[in-house]
Amino acid sequence: MPDDARVRQRTGAGPVLILALVLALAAVLLTALPDDDREGGVACTARTIRDWDPDAALTGEFARYGDDATRTDDWTGGDGTHSVRLPDGRVLWLFSDTYLGQVFPPPNPVGESVTWRDVSTPLVRNSAVVMSPSGRLEATLPAPVFPDPGPQRWRWPVAARVEPRSPGSAEKVVRVLLWTRTAGRSPWIYGVPTATEVATLSLPDLRLEGITTVLDQASVADPARRVLFGTTAVDAGDWTYVFGGTDAQAASRPTSHAYVARVPRGRLGEPGAWEYWDGSRWAVRGRPGAVLGNGDDKGVGSAFTVVRDGRTYVLLTMAAGTAGLTTVTAYWACSPTGPWHGPTKGFSPPLPNSGVAAYNPQAHRAVGDGRLVLSYDVNWLDADAAAAQLNITRNVSLYRPRFVSLRLAAP
Repeated sequence: MPDDARVRQRTGAGPVLILALVLALAAVLLTALPDDDREGGVACTARTIRDWDPDAALTGEFARYGDDATRTDDWTGGDGTHSVRLPDGRVLWLFSDTYLGQVFPPPNPVGESVTWRDVSTPLVRNSAVVMSPSGRLEATLPAPVFPDPGPQRWRWPVAARVEPRSPGSAEKVVRVLLWTRTAGRSPWIYGVPTATEVATLSLPDLRLEGITTVLDQASVADPARRVLFGTTAVDAGDWTYVFGGTDAQAASRPTSHAYVARVPRGRLGEPGAWEYWDGSRWAVRGRPGAVLGNGDDKGVGSAFTVVRDGRTYVLLTMAAGTAGLTTVTAYWACSPTGPWHGPTKGFSPPLPNSGVAAYNPQAHRAVGDGRLVLSYDVNWLDADAAAAQLNITRNVSLYRPRFVSLRLAAP
């Protein structure tokens, strides 16, 4: 064979071999990529928190409304902050444990220059406040909006959606997911997880029409293994994905586990339409399987939020360990079922003073005009509930939501 032919043969074989290797490697990567969408979509882009800014206007609006002493039956402070935009442009803000009643101008009984309430002011287990389309808080619904299901039991509202009254109906209602809890002993000082329910509110008058149980967990013997759904919900395609978690932090574990269910859009109020991810497939019955959490350095707080940024799902939660008292961190995935990557870069939102902790970060698509608005609740850091109550009554600003605007970007 002439030398030039051998050269051509050698140089021709090289690209063929390289191409074969590239194709083989691509096939392996496409099979093994951890961020493939388990729902059948295409891969997405990693996301983390790029930067953030305090939202002084929204934080200030809740301070203004809470400090207004002209009424004695309205909201003055609460936690468990969730929101939903109504068809007429109003925003319904939902809260768990809430103080109503009178507030008093400074100084407080110990001489501090802060607004305060009497320590005997009772707590109601849930409330709802209506914001006008212009962004001004206007009224508190008669509280509690969702009555206690029985003695020593109560309901905390979480995620909410506006849906057709029935599939195909032009009439709209508000569906509110509820966590039912039962009084318990330490470490369950905030109640034992009991059930997930869905309430229906009429529109436009926001009257409670009924409550349906979706998932009863009373038969699960270990309270730390009981899953409550509704801390956050995300619409994607034909489905509403409803996330939930265990409450293992109440049992002194560093992190809780996250779970996910799905419901055809518009059918949150139908228990039979719910499907739960069991770790490998969607199932109508059976034990849900965790999608995030190792009980140590990866996992979620008992309340967290999930948003979509393009094709990417971003989960925002308090960090693991002691950092979870002050720091919000993030995970990302291409599918609600994961795999979830992270934790990624976090941030520490401003706290009003020492001795308090941040918790329950929640995204609010109902406000923000395209910005990603996140609330976080603030409470006194004290294992003694009576001492904590004393501190948040002598300074009413401590037990109110605060807001920041986030920007997500590739790492």
